[in-house]
Amino acid sequence: MYLIAGLGNPTKKYEGTRHNVGFQVIDKLADKLGISVNEKKFKGVCARGMAGGEKVLLLKPETFMNLSGESIRAAVDFYRIEPEHMIIIYDDIDLAPGHLRVRVKGSAGGHNGMKNIIAHMGTQEFPRVRVGIGAKPDRMDLADYVLGHFPQVEKPVMEDAFEAAAQAALTIIEEGPDVAMNRFNRQKG
Repeated sequence: MYLIAGLGNPTKKYEGTRHNVGFQVIDKLADKLGISVNEKKFKGVCARGMAGGEKVLLLKPETFMNLSGESIRAAVDFYRIEPEHMIIIYDDIDLAPGHLRVRVKGSAGGHNGMKNIIAHMGTQEFPRVRVGIGAKPDRMDLADYVLGHFPQVEKPVMEDAFEAAAQAALTIIEEGPDVAMNRFNRQKG
């Protein structure tokens, strides 16, 4: 079984914010798989389905971003999911809006949600799909930036990125992470 977790913050207040790109990608995946992410479990909302002949659990942790590891650890323990079968999708300020980076391991890179997941899992060797949201303006607080909404001009770019990130996660399952890296890390530069 694979776990695909998209990081974000629960409640209407945070819908559509830069920090919630993981949730938006999970919604795209649910549409592709014909399932609804509405089961309350593992300190989040989830749904089970099939992708590439594999069982898949889609998860949106509702622990708030900085405690994402609590939810992910609960799901991993319940289903005995190996780290290489965890795919974490999250926002990245070091990538231009809409750019993707697929990796099979790596540090948290300053992302608090990823720091918490790595701490709870005891490893950083698991696949992830980073979705670029762009760097914050110089005089803006980081929290205000990531909890802000995309400007109208970026929305179409981000919609394409959510679709591509969903496809990247499926490609990791169906064709392997190397194929996903080759295919999606080349997009937009």
